[in-house]
Amino acid sequence: MINFNYETKFLLEDEQRIGSWISDVIKAEGCVLEEVNYIFCDDDYLHKLNVEFLNHDTLTDIISFDYSVGKNIQGDIFISVERVLDNAKDFNVAFEEELNRVIVHGVLHYCGYKDKSIADEKLMREKENHYLKQLA
Repeated sequence: MINFNYETKFLLEDEQRIGSWISDVIKAEGCVLEEVNYIFCDDDYLHKLNVEFLNHDTLTDIISFDYSVGKNIQGDIFISVERVLDNAKDFNVAFEEELNRVIVHGVLHYCGYKDKSIADEKLMREKENHYLKQLA
């Protein structure tokens, strides 16, 4: 089950479509969806989590807490809508495209993809692009 929660005034335009897309991504990656909670928030909310749980005193667009066991996918994905908006401007892309990239990025981590090395980051970006095309 995919759940969408809001700690800010933002609302996804089509939760059902996005939820089905994420479910399809998980299945395509050979994993089983148990429960993924997306929590949309602002910079302050996400910054507090970043400091409290990760000891990072920085702003970020996404923090995910992965509770997956093997291929059974479950976790909480916190997304700062403010940060996504700023990043969309910085990268000169539409807000919705950047938001969808961040949404799929979080769940791809749960499916086993990393982004710490250059090679891993390249593969992650390829996967993001592949799945973004399926949503379009």
